[in-house]
Amino acid sequence: MKKRGKKFSMLLAAMLMIFSTACSSGGQSKEAAEKEEAAQAAVDPSQPSWKNDTSPITFDWYINFAWYTGTDWGKDLTSQYVTKKTGTSLNFIVPAGNEAEKMNTMIASGKLPDFVTIAWSDDAVKKMIEGKLVLPLNELADKYDPFFVSNVADPAKLSWYTQEDGNVYGYPNASSSPADFEKYGENYVSNQVFVVRKDMYEAIGKPDMSTPEGFLAGLQAAKDKFPDVNGQPMIPIGLHEFTDNGNYSLEGYLQNFLAIPQQKDGKLYDRQTDPEYIRWLKTFRQANENGLLAKDIFIDKRAQMEEKIAQGRYFAMMYQRSDFTNPQNALFANDPDSVYMAIDGPANAASDEPTLSGPGISGWTLTLISKDVKDKARAIGFLEYLTSEEGQRDLYMGEEGVTYDMEGDKPVFKPEVLEMLNSDRAAFDAKYGASHKYWMMMDTNVTDQWAPAPVDPFKQMMDWTRGKTVSASEFDQINPTGNSKEGIANTKLGQLWGKTLPKLLLAASDAEFDQLWSDYEAKRASTGLAEVQAYQQTEYEKNLEKLGGTK
Repeated sequence: MKKRGKKFSMLLAAMLMIFSTACSSGGQSKEAAEKEEAAQAAVDPSQPSWKNDTSPITFDWYINFAWYTGTDWGKDLTSQYVTKKTGTSLNFIVPAGNEAEKMNTMIASGKLPDFVTIAWSDDAVKKMIEGKLVLPLNELADKYDPFFVSNVADPAKLSWYTQEDGNVYGYPNASSSPADFEKYGENYVSNQVFVVRKDMYEAIGKPDMSTPEGFLAGLQAAKDKFPDVNGQPMIPIGLHEFTDNGNYSLEGYLQNFLAIPQQKDGKLYDRQTDPEYIRWLKTFRQANENGLLAKDIFIDKRAQMEEKIAQGRYFAMMYQRSDFTNPQNALFANDPDSVYMAIDGPANAASDEPTLSGPGISGWTLTLISKDVKDKARAIGFLEYLTSEEGQRDLYMGEEGVTYDMEGDKPVFKPEVLEMLNSDRAAFDAKYGASHKYWMMMDTNVTDQWAPAPVDPFKQMMDWTRGKTVSASEFDQINPTGNSKEGIANTKLGQLWGKTLPKLLLAASDAEFDQLWSDYEAKRASTGLAEVQAYQQTEYEKNLEKLGGTK
């Protein structure tokens, strides 16, 4: 009995020692704790921390976009160069199907990959922060990389993304502050375009498609003259994919083309109720009644759309310009007249110029670092490198002497590299991997200084948006998210719209449309619309203060 008691005492002491050691290192192994201490000891606030340790390391990086295909890090010359320089390799993880399901599953598990890149507006951002699944970037920087905050990160962007607890959990890509807009605004272009296939459009007499009547007549004329494209049915009009929450093309895109304001006299304006918007939704309903909305547009995902663009099967599209790159190359190589070109699309009755979305301070995506990251110091250091001008140039231009040469103080792609970039983007990505193949931390305000002059067939689309591009930063991040009363109501409102929109387009008559719309408005009101709008107004006013006053 005494022997058993003695053994138990020894075992208990050993367990306490192990527990004590684990607690003292935050649950880490002794080796990991020592490595963190060494990383902190090596910090020089005046120098980038990524240079302190360039030993081999591989981070898992989750990209919350099922369409992203640039996951072959290490096979192209640019990623090889970055790994050679920093020691860092990346293992990209992309959802095979529904992004929201994959993200929610990971959040429910309580464990995330080292890095996460996700749309800034995604409800999962708040869930990750509230669940303490991601680390504050400012705290990581304080410990391991003060250079990130003092010399690299944009203070306006850090301020914009500072949460109520005083921490910053994500850093944006493609972000432009109001100061950036003042500095670079005249050169900004929008991604939002209304395009037509050039040869078809010219063959039907270049009709004015800015009015409902002209729009429907143009689609009909194209269908009549070109019922088939290489043996497959021509699709009169293409849109973004339909999701559980609606369709971008028939929401912000259409509203921007119609120049519908987002606020009036300091109060947010409910753009969905604007008469011009409803008039054009009825125009799309009429298009369906006329047999001009193909079934494809209700079911196709981005990959199928890109394939059909490359086949030239759409006559017109209200879509994002950036998704035409690869298909345009294929069309241009086959027949320069078969490419897509931007024209004046739907407009309001006064024919006002569109107010297309330009770069905003929220950017496009946020990148966050998981609490489970395998090396905190290396993670924040690599993020700092990618965000810095040096990292931007490496990812955009590649390696000097390999993909580009210096002409004075400007890096310029080698002729053979530029030729492939302009003629075969897929081959360029596979071989060189530069020019925003890896866009997760891209800062277009920095990289635009090195960007080669746009060429046909892409230049025309870009140029069409110049002068029509506006900043709408103050309207970003005003929607309630998470499990708050307003957040739950906003989620339900989005789902209600996602179910209603296809029904409106498929309505057999304007009278049926009107009844559906009346039912929709009643359901909106009973689902918490007033509370959501009050929340949005408060957040909008906070944004104005953050951005330095009213616009």
